[in-house]
Amino acid sequence: MGIPNDMELGCTCGALRGVVRGVSASRGNRVVCYCGDCQSFAHFLRRASEVLDPRRGTEIFQTSPARVEITQGRERLACLRLTAKGLLRWYAGCCNTPIGNTLITRALPFVGLIQMHADSVPSKFARDAALGPVRAYVNTGAAKRDAGGPEVRTSGALPSLLRFVGLVLQARLRGDHKRSPFFDARSGAPSVTPRVLTADELREVVRRRDAL
Repeated sequence: MGIPNDMELGCTCGALRGVVRGVSASRGNRVVCYCGDCQSFAHFLRRASEVLDPRRGTEIFQTSPARVEITQGRERLACLRLTAKGLLRWYAGCCNTPIGNTLITRALPFVGLIQMHADSVPSKFARDAALGPVRAYVNTGAAKRDAGGPEVRTSGALPSLLRFVGLVLQARLRGDHKRSPFFDARSGAPSVTPRVLTADELREVVRRRDAL
């Protein structure tokens, strides 16, 4: 289960800082997603080498947005949608550090916090201790095939989805949808107006993504 701890949140330049309260394996869902959209977001930010693992996966810790508090630089928070129907993808506009993903509505309270790729064994052990094991590898059809080592296969998708649904329902019952830095407390609208990529912008991002 793990002992709940607070986890620092912030951008690489230090302008935006925050904290995720009461993090533990039992209070979140850790997955690695290989979908093209997650890859495209990393390339839009020009942080692919820092965000994506060797097979182009993004590690995500899904938890309640009510646990997230931005303590400094809230004005730096930016929001992107790859398409008009895409997820809200949050990042620090000052230095393009990814923060996480949410739905367009706060009604289903969750945020998928993006973890920068960790190469070192100590970093991986520390992350396992704080967040628990990776429970699922999803959308692996878009994973890079010539990265060396064993190929990644989709696993744990259904149990992870059921766990995710349970976490979201519990958060909703606690009223966590009313306590999110990503949505206005009164109107329920995103706290930052999302930027939607134009067709040309998206094509350029996809071109860079697929060139590697």
